[in-house]
Amino acid sequence: MSDSLDILIFGAHADDAEIGMGATIAKHAASGLRVGICDLTYAEMSSNGTVEIRKEEAEKAAKILGLTMRSNLGLPDRGLSLTQAYIERITLEIRKHKPRIVFAPYWQDRHPDHIACSHLIQEAVFNAKLRNYAPATEPVNVQQLYFYFINDVYEADLMVDVTESYDAKIAALSAYRSQFVTGQDTVATPLNQGYVERVEARDRLMGQKRMITYAEGFVSKLPLLVDRFN
Repeated sequence: MSDSLDILIFGAHADDAEIGMGATIAKHAASGLRVGICDLTYAEMSSNGTVEIRKEEAEKAAKILGLTMRSNLGLPDRGLSLTQAYIERITLEIRKHKPRIVFAPYWQDRHPDHIACSHLIQEAVFNAKLRNYAPATEPVNVQQLYFYFINDVYEADLMVDVTESYDAKIAALSAYRSQFVTGQDTVATPLNQGYVERVEARDRLMGQKRMITYAEGFVSKLPLLVDRFN
């Protein structure tokens, strides 16, 4: 079996991809596509949980979603910046997995790491196709780069009907108990103050635009291509 992926999703932290497009991931994985997630950091600056706990939660979520692979580049949490070293690490990850489609966080968000991640992925997707960039590895021409929303939602270019796969998204988010559930040793953060419920309400509202129960929205910087209008 080929090691190449159909879809590769990048996030700054484990749980970013699940928040933004967990049901879309589950839907495509269940259909037989090879889907992977690459987290850029171990979220070591999180107010709740530990690196080891976050790793365990990410692995549990990966199984729920049906991922082919999940990796972590170990870049510094709250230290993401547009440096050549970080761009190269991400570029090589793209070349390793040869995805047809890449997803990145939308470039506007309340969390600076999500913004930085978005810009890093855009740079890496561009570099991945250049024959003379890191010539020891083969170039990869990603067919499409899409952006997903995490904390802040803007106007979507397209949406995916995820009604049938939405339970998998909620189950994957529930795997991150250290982030979304309050406990004796936790401190209050936006994530454990009804955040998952607000994400669900957001996805219901997105679906309402096309009279479906749940939808996840995405943005493309390139015009969407169709063969014809049906």
